Amino acid sequence: MNKMQLFFEYWPLLLPIILVEIGLMVTAVWHILKHKRYRVGNRVFWLLIVIFFQIVGPICYFIFGRDDAE
Repeated sequence: MNKMQLFFEYWPLLLPIILVEIGLMVTAVWHILKHKRYRVGNRVFWLLIVIFFQIVGPICYFIFGRDDAE
């Protein structure tokens, strides 16, 4: 089985994961750019975490970084 066949075989399983990741990342980046206060770290720190640590980064931001005071 070549790589393309393998890719198309697992595509229906990968698509929802990819969509959730993109949605989480866009929402987290939008929130980071909109707000000025964070519980831990600063804006650049959270942007790097969210962008480079795919699904885990946005989840960590929403759990540990987001300050709901604003």
